[in-house]
Amino acid sequence: MEKAQEYFLSLLPEATGISKDVSRRFFKKPLEKIGIVQKADASPVTAADIEIESRLRTLIEKKFPTHGIVGEESGTTKSDADFVWVLDPIDGTKSFISGVPLFTTLVALLYKGEPQCGAIYQPILDELVWGNNKECFFNGTATHIRDTPTLKEATLLVTDAHDMGVHQPNAKFTELTQEVRFWRTWADGYGYALLATGYADIMLDPIMNPWDIMAVIPVIKGAGGVISDFLGADAAKGKSLLAASYRLHAHVQKILFP
Repeated sequence: MEKAQEYFLSLLPEATGISKDVSRRFFKKPLEKIGIVQKADASPVTAADIEIESRLRTLIEKKFPTHGIVGEESGTTKSDADFVWVLDPIDGTKSFISGVPLFTTLVALLYKGEPQCGAIYQPILDELVWGNNKECFFNGTATHIRDTPTLKEATLLVTDAHDMGVHQPNAKFTELTQEVRFWRTWADGYGYALLATGYADIMLDPIMNPWDIMAVIPVIKGAGGVISDFLGADAAKGKSLLAASYRLHAHVQKILFP
């Protein structure tokens, strides 16, 4: 949808600027300055998470006062609006507080519930990947998922291997790791950026929330990939993600759930 992309691109420079400013002020600072608090689900939140989301909300409310917002830290406003922004200020907070520059800021724009545009921004490396379901760009240059022909040649990424057993106990994750060339963790949103830019082939997340999901869907689709929940259903309505190339997606799913 052209209007959604127009809105999205008009916000993106300021949104990434906010992420860069706040993240770099807090990254690799003493833990007491990062301001870590445990949320009700035992996941951490930092002063950087809260400030980024607050500033993004203020920006959106000023530029698009009729639009809705869904944010990880501050909830939902105007959920019935046609256009709704979905924000994850720091996706990968555990990486952030561990000094690992693989966290990202995720921004998505939905129209009538469907993700139209999404961005994955890594503020320390200053890497921006954004897509619109048809195209995908890495720092302004068109990018595509690589066409790795077999699982034996594939790189598998997962955010947290422990979560696989907890949230997807029936999935044959160990069997999948034995089929690929190698696999790595610490992925979070950055894993989908690596997939979209041709540095990985499969990305798995066994448990997800809307603010984790919505931004990466237009990116992976725009880069020529397939993204669904673990059972192959609509990713936007799911609580897990399986993303890969067209050549590999069905093979991965068959191994996970034979």
